[in-house]
Amino acid sequence: MRQMPAIGLGTWQNTDPDTCRESVRLALEAGYHHVDTAQYYDNETLVGEGIAEADVPREEVFVATKVHAEKFGLAYEEVIEGLADSLDRLGLDSLDLLYVHWPVGNYDPAETMPAFDELRERGLIDHVGLSNFSVELLDEALAELSAPLFAHQVEMHPLLQQDELLAHAREHDYNLVAYSPLARGNVFELPELQSIAEKHGVSEAQVSLAWLQSKDVVTPIPKASSEPHIRDNLASRELELDEEDIEAIEAIDRTERFVERDGAPWL
Repeated sequence: MRQMPAIGLGTWQNTDPDTCRESVRLALEAGYHHVDTAQYYDNETLVGEGIAEADVPREEVFVATKVHAEKFGLAYEEVIEGLADSLDRLGLDSLDLLYVHWPVGNYDPAETMPAFDELRERGLIDHVGLSNFSVELLDEALAELSAPLFAHQVEMHPLLQQDELLAHAREHDYNLVAYSPLARGNVFELPELQSIAEKHGVSEAQVSLAWLQSKDVVTPIPKASSEPHIRDNLASRELELDEEDIEAIEAIDRTERFVERDGAPWL
């Protein structure tokens, strides 16, 4: 399995033109190599402009977007056309990773997944991803997919540790990508993370991100738009938590989700 970059830049809700372009540029020039967007975010054009403005070669940037049932639909031809539109907005010839954003609407694994195989065979995408699936839905998709599954993107943080999905990722040899890895700021209030942050002289954000990165197959994609937060999140790559730190985080016995969606009962 190709390993993803250790950390990526999330861009959900980053729709101010100047802020979005500049944050993508800053992140790439600071040392990020992975940018995540989606049709649903309405910022693919801005993300593409930030990538183009960064003094970083395209081959060093791992770019991911997601096709969405409510934007284009997930029938075979809709997926093909949806990617073409995303590539046009991003200003790219091909994509490193394309996800099914949510398995909703007219998503049908028997029709949607062959479209992803077709895009990969054409060289328009390098890798196939899924997002917000359950184990059962993952298995259904895998049964219809010829290409290897490269990544599954889900909400994941110390308050939602996703043990079942983590085990599935390890069993089937794909990456688990953690969105909202700071639980929308709620990890900052956790005594366990506060204590570990004080011990290492770092931020609670770095602790949460380092914990995720310690899970051999997990890549967090925190969203950030200011340079201090972009650099602080990136510094988590250098933080090595010890066994006591990891045990303290994993002993947090709470299951709290901060991203909800109607029509997704498996969540």
